[in-house]
Amino acid sequence: MHNEEGIRTVWLALAALGVTSLLQIVIVLASGSVALFADTAHNIGDALNSIPLLIAFYLARRAATRRYTYGFGRAEDVAGIFIVLSIAVSAGIVFWESFQRLLNPEPLQHLGWVAAAAVVGFLGNEAVAWLQIRKGREIGSAALVADGLHARTDGLTSLAVLVAAGGSWLGFPMVDPIIGLLIGVTILFITKDAVVTMWYRLMDAIEPEYLTQAEQVVASQPGIKELRRLRMRWIGHRISADICIAVDPHLTTVESHHVAEHLRHDLFHNVPYLAEVTVHVDPWAPEPATHHELTYHHDPAPQLLPG
Repeated sequence: MHNEEGIRTVWLALAALGVTSLLQIVIVLASGSVALFADTAHNIGDALNSIPLLIAFYLARRAATRRYTYGFGRAEDVAGIFIVLSIAVSAGIVFWESFQRLLNPEPLQHLGWVAAAAVVGFLGNEAVAWLQIRKGREIGSAALVADGLHARTDGLTSLAVLVAAGGSWLGFPMVDPIIGLLIGVTILFITKDAVVTMWYRLMDAIEPEYLTQAEQVVASQPGIKELRRLRMRWIGHRISADICIAVDPHLTTVESHHVAEHLRHDLFHNVPYLAEVTVHVDPWAPEPATHHELTYHHDPAPQLLPG
């Protein structure tokens, strides 16, 4: 269901950005504005960004296979790499065109249309931002939220084109390429934020508040004597958790399983975006290695425990 909502949202965003970009292209050809070209190139890049994200959502609908046993949810992270690259390319194009116009400044034409195109760019991007951020937070898709924040920033840079139009109207054509360069710098900051977001996802980082929520759920379970391991990571726009708990060693297998199932149930209802929980049950002992003599030395590194 979440993938279907993501697909529908991306299609709507793609259509909105496509219409916005087409309108701006027509005005760029008529006016020759570098600032408007910079904004339009970025809007086209945003529309293209939606394509790998759309493919990722379609892939995520596929069932797990014997090769991809965890399914295809991480396709969103792969799409994020393409998004970062496309943003960086658009920044390069903007800087190149702006430097060229700095060397050969020309006054803008059709200033009224340029101003109108800036307003169109702002409204189109803001509509896409509102749609993507709202739906991305609802379904837990960081890629969709990031793309929405990106669109919101683009909307603000579209408004900056109004300054270029005003400068040209006042007789200062150099304002146009300067605004183009400023938009290019803004795109670089967006690129940096996107790189950080992708680094977190590729390195299986998780927001600390989700760990805290899971720890609180474990602490509320009467049958659990100790939490020995808690790991969480994003797979696409859903969270997967790996938990090790210790229970009374005198419990039967059925009773221990009952404790684990109660824990899983409460985690699903209290931790947002949680889709999968694996619970390992240890018989409690003062030393965690007591019942793991055969395998404890195979642990690659000490596990991070709460507190």
